[in-house]
Amino acid sequence: MRHRTFRKAVPYCSLMLLILLSAQVMGQPPESRRGGLYGDWRIKMQFGEREFESILAFSRNQEGQYTGQWISFWGLNELQDVKFEDNKLSFTQVMRFGGQENTSKFTGTIEQGELSGLLVSDRGESQITGVRAPRTPRAVGSWNMTIKADEREFSGILAITADKEGNLSGMWTSERGESKLANVKYEDRKLTFMRVIERDGNRREMAFEGTLGYTSLEGVLKSERGEAAATGTRIGASVMGTWNLDIESEQRSYKQRLRINPDLSALYGSTVIKKINLDGDKVSFKYTLQFGDQEFETSFEGKIAESKLTGELKTSRGTSKVTGTRRSFRGRRPT
Repeated sequence: MRHRTFRKAVPYCSLMLLILLSAQVMGQPPESRRGGLYGDWRIKMQFGEREFESILAFSRNQEGQYTGQWISFWGLNELQDVKFEDNKLSFTQVMRFGGQENTSKFTGTIEQGELSGLLVSDRGESQITGVRAPRTPRAVGSWNMTIKADEREFSGILAITADKEGNLSGMWTSERGESKLANVKYEDRKLTFMRVIERDGNRREMAFEGTLGYTSLEGVLKSERGEAAATGTRIGASVMGTWNLDIESEQRSYKQRLRINPDLSALYGSTVIKKINLDGDKVSFKYTLQFGDQEFETSFEGKIAESKLTGELKTSRGTSKVTGTRRSFRGRRPT
């Protein structure tokens, strides 16, 4: 009898423990559940009457220690002595220009999804504020799709986009035209949507359910006519991810970061690139920056070979050689 009571009590206690742990996790603010510090922060730094925008990127090394990078138009600098505890953040930044070295120390806080603090150096103090940079949803991007129905095959391009709130929408394009997607949902690698085909006053709906991989999409399209297997290959997978760049010119050598999103938008340093152009193994992009009344255009042309990116960066000041390697993710792909 005692053993029977014990066996009944074990599942009950386990259930109660699970409920308590879930309540603790759900009771934490979103930033606590997301790690608090990790990821990119878009920051603004006030120095005198001028305002500069940069990115602070935080992660951990293999020893479990906090690491950070200060990423700006001028390049990438590794932060030193990164500490984060009880929402308090501190680090040291060392900048080198023309043989000169300048050391700054930051102390601040991260609360309610906002970063704020003071950067102090021999040149004075600068107020810094920032917010966590939004991530591009993993389902966003384009795929070359193949539909197999009986012994026939049909091809098309599936393109999924997201608005500022992260709501998904999309379009399916084939030789017969375009058809909109409705009720696009993505969760835990599962992608579902309704493909709505309207032609000659007729409306036809096809429901898709599939599994999203890093480079592939596998699923089934269902309609009143039956089911058809649908598989896809992500467009631009060879260039997606975070590239660590080494840039060399006659003036200086420095490091920079190029982060290419699933929809082939990108961040070069802290500069937003609307679209990376990809043609086979050839990669290119262009952007323009405004400084006062002057505009400065920068363009890159290169290629990918054996997971390495090489090319040239051209500005009005000359040409720089670029070599880059894609950051490894130790068992997981970028999201």
